[in-house]
Amino acid sequence: MTTDSSSTNRAPAEGISTFKGRERALRADRLGTGGLLLSVLAATAPLMVVAGVMPTTFAVMGIVGQPLLFVVLGAVLVLFSLGYAEMSRHVHNAGAFYAYISRGLGGTAGAGAALVALVAYNSLQVGIYGIFGFEVSGLFATYADLEVAWWIPALAAALAVGVLGWLKIDVNAKVLGVLLVVEVLLVVVFDIAAVADPGPEGLSLHAFNPDTLTGAGVGTALCFCIAAFLGFEQAPVYAEETSRPHVLVPRVMFLAVTGVAVFFALSSWALTVATGPATIVPTSQEQSAGLLFFLTEDRLGAAFTDMLHVLFVTGMFAAMLSFHNVVARYAFAMGREGLLPAAFGRTTGSSGAPGTGSLLQTGIAVVLVLTFALTDDKPAGDPTAPVLHLFTWGGNIGALGVIVLMAIASLSVVVFFVRRGAAAAQAWRLATSAVAGIALLVIAGYTVKDFDVLVGAGPDSALRWILPGVIGLALVVGLVQGAILRARAPETHARIGLGNEAFQLEKEAEHTP
Repeated sequence: MTTDSSSTNRAPAEGISTFKGRERALRADRLGTGGLLLSVLAATAPLMVVAGVMPTTFAVMGIVGQPLLFVVLGAVLVLFSLGYAEMSRHVHNAGAFYAYISRGLGGTAGAGAALVALVAYNSLQVGIYGIFGFEVSGLFATYADLEVAWWIPALAAALAVGVLGWLKIDVNAKVLGVLLVVEVLLVVVFDIAAVADPGPEGLSLHAFNPDTLTGAGVGTALCFCIAAFLGFEQAPVYAEETSRPHVLVPRVMFLAVTGVAVFFALSSWALTVATGPATIVPTSQEQSAGLLFFLTEDRLGAAFTDMLHVLFVTGMFAAMLSFHNVVARYAFAMGREGLLPAAFGRTTGSSGAPGTGSLLQTGIAVVLVLTFALTDDKPAGDPTAPVLHLFTWGGNIGALGVIVLMAIASLSVVVFFVRRGAAAAQAWRLATSAVAGIALLVIAGYTVKDFDVLVGAGPDSALRWILPGVIGLALVVGLVQGAILRARAPETHARIGLGNEAFQLEKEAEHTP
């Protein structure tokens, strides 16, 4: 099996592959730099991070130096991106993570990574439905005096996301872009207001002091914070739908990871400025997820805070749509290469979208939302309510899966270039990939070790092993599937990770005398 993917750049007119029919390829030329960047950044859900993740990290872990953590994680992920982005110049496949891992570590490892990716991104996407339904239910109660069960808006959102998933990706990018820009602007307004009207300690930079990162909670705080970055790594998933993937994908990855790191570092610092570094932890413990809204109402008024509540919900919708698109494309790539039934490897109608994969994701979302709804016999505000379990369990399972995939992908980058005889030419990128891979493995270890803290379970709860075990099980099942394919269907096994290149190679072989 060749690893030379230069043939993937020779596409027919309009950038649509015809190796196995038009439906076996995603439509090219749909996304430019702006559309790709917006599609990727929407998954980070900036308002959900600032209003949810940051106060939770301050409150639960008691770490004042959260802004510095975002800087540290940004540096680690930039190191990861150097090798990952370079590999994106050689591999253009909608199943990004597993395609990269296949090209470096072989098809069996790729099959394991594929199932981990499918489970992880589904978990992230479905988990957001829980907090989305909870927040929309709260908005109805507050502003319309209506009691609406959380699962009703959650199901409505699942159907809306499913419909959008069938549309052209450029339409999706426009929807995501509008919601994302408005979110970011509102957070920036708060940041400016906090700096203009600081708390009792003034414009203190104490949160960037390395001394604030001492204590047993730093490792777990890293687990909380790295979840805020999830999304930047999705850029290669859309490679087939861009006109110049070798240029646009690396550009968008670096813009995304550096932009997210700076934005979240400044926004978390603004929270410490607004309350004062000495009181950010107790204030977060008192206000919980209401911290941002508490601070904006004092500085910017009730109308701005009401708008923030609404955009908090629309931002979650944007994140759900972004993850939905990624899941659909992973399913498409897996169907095209024999890891899922062939029906998943075809696009739909004039939109060129991976429709069957979109239906799969919608179906999974609906089933899981209904399952949690049927077991929900407690008030929504109860911390043990299933609606909140859906969010915390799904989000942390998904985050663990993506961290594991990034760590394995770092190793794959090293092996890929060494096998191609490019180790000397790519030496500094291989070194950064190795460093990033080790750092990501450490974070994955902390995530598993402290999973009970991340999901709010007791230290003796079986959930601390069962939930992360979902990712372990997915990896094992995928590896077994890959081993079976290698033994029983070697041609299918050889195509894992190749995408359309496999079909071009088949076509060339057919015409070889």
